[in-house]
Amino acid sequence: MSEVTTSRRAFIGISATAAAATAGFVALAPGVKLMDLAQAHADSKGASSKVRWGMLIDTTKCATGCSDCVSACARENAIEPGSGRPAQSSQWIRKIELKEKKGGHRELSLPMLCQHCANPPCVDVCPTGASFQRADGIVLVDRHICIGCRYCVMACPYQARSFVHEPLHNQNPEVPRGQGCVESCTLCVHRVDKGESPACVESCTHQAMLFGDLNNPQSEIAQRVATVASSQIRADLRLDPGVRYQGI
Repeated sequence: MSEVTTSRRAFIGISATAAAATAGFVALAPGVKLMDLAQAHADSKGASSKVRWGMLIDTTKCATGCSDCVSACARENAIEPGSGRPAQSSQWIRKIELKEKKGGHRELSLPMLCQHCANPPCVDVCPTGASFQRADGIVLVDRHICIGCRYCVMACPYQARSFVHEPLHNQNPEVPRGQGCVESCTLCVHRVDKGESPACVESCTHQAMLFGDLNNPQSEIAQRVATVASSQIRADLRLDPGVRYQGI
């Protein structure tokens, strides 16, 4: 990243801090900069830059009409359907159908979630540092300093972020969420930090989802990516997503 870009992001972060504090959104100790908080986030939980968590999804195995991964995500993260408009309900993973443009025939069915980009635009546009990237590549949102501006929602080309409109109930203590905040797939970071796989991967009866360390050449996912043709959604944006798709 260039010095100019870094300075610009730092300026935006500091300016936003003053504005947000004036509005009563954020309270920080004297001398603490939000850019510093973002760096502290990135190094949190003992995350190592030697690891890059990622996912490989085989679309040839992903069955049309199957929503096991969506249901598992909702159960694990205590995501309940909103009582208002469906568009206002949180959904960290969704199934989409790709169809032929001319004939409209169904071509592929695949899960869409936060792509955990190496160069996440949601982090770049966040004025408070609430959107951040851990050293191991997992992109998260800190609800304590999210002001609900939704810049990150607009910046995400995968439409992978949701805004929490309604009060939350029966929450999973390991998955902090908050009304008025933005949220998205965390790759079940609370499970990953305990050596487990994300709930969606564990629930996939078709074995279409593979999770692991992309940086470890001995891992199954790294070997698959090295030997089987896979694609990144919107690779032209050069975001380097951590989620890869086979068969598209």
